[in-house]
Parts: sequence; structure tokens; C-alpha cells
Amino acid sequence: MISIREIKVEDTYNIRKQELRKSMSLPAQFTGDLDNNTLHLGVFDDDILVSIISFMKNDHKNLKGEQYQLRGMATLETYQKKGYGKKLVIRAEKLLKKKNAAIIWCNARVIALDFYHKQGYKIIGEEFDIPQIGGHFVMYKRLM
Repeated sequence: MISIREIKVEDTYNIRKQELRKSMSLPAQFTGDLDNNTLHLGVFDDDILVSIISFMKNDHKNLKGEQYQLRGMATLETYQKKGYGKKLVIRAEKLLKKKNAAIIWCNARVIALDFYHKQGYKIIGEEFDIPQIGGHFVMYKRLM
């Protein structure tokens, strides 16, 4: 059975290390993880945490309105391509609307652009590189 629920930041670290920081010297903890208004969600497949997403209250200089930054979305490799990422984004958008969020934005990896486009996110600006990780674009979606 699949369920989505809020999780503690510590619950995100294992999947972040496995899927986002594999063979990298980058930390699994992000700036903003421990802020009171940060939201961490997880997908559980038969009570096993298999997919995660985090949202920090953070403004992008080129966007206007109440903003949250999507960070650290990942799904364990053996559970990918089952729609868990999409389910997380949909649930998070509903929760963030209740917090009066007008915009969600992220630094999207080039390999994830198609996923974000399908969820209604748009690119702003040019491609940039994050050391050890690679090419990214800022993407955003208006909620209100």
C-alpha cells in the first residue's frame, strides 16, 4: 500500500545520499532543512520510505510572491518510474497553497527537466553548473 506523509529531515538523509549525493563529498543536510516552515514529505511503499521531497521558504531574486524552494527530491532506484515523484509534487503543492505559497521554484538537474515540464514548471534563465552535480536550470510554477 502507498502512503504519503510528513517526515523528519533525518528521514531524508539516506535517500539523499544514495540517489542525489552518490560518490560525492557533498552533505546530505541542506541549508533550511531545520527551519520551522520547511516541509519534508515521503512516499511509503508498504511502510518502506522510498521517495522524498523537501520545500524550504526561500525567495528567488527573479520571482515575486510568497515562495518555497523545492530541494532534494529523490526516489530509490528500484522504485523509480512508478509516479511517486509526481504524487509528492501534487501533495506538496496542495499543502503549500494552504501556507499561501504563490510560487514553487527549484534548481532542476538537466536530466529532470522533462519531469518538471510535465508538472507545469517553466524554465527561467540560462543553464548553470553546480560543482560535482552538473547542469541545472531554475524552474518555477505559480500556484496562485
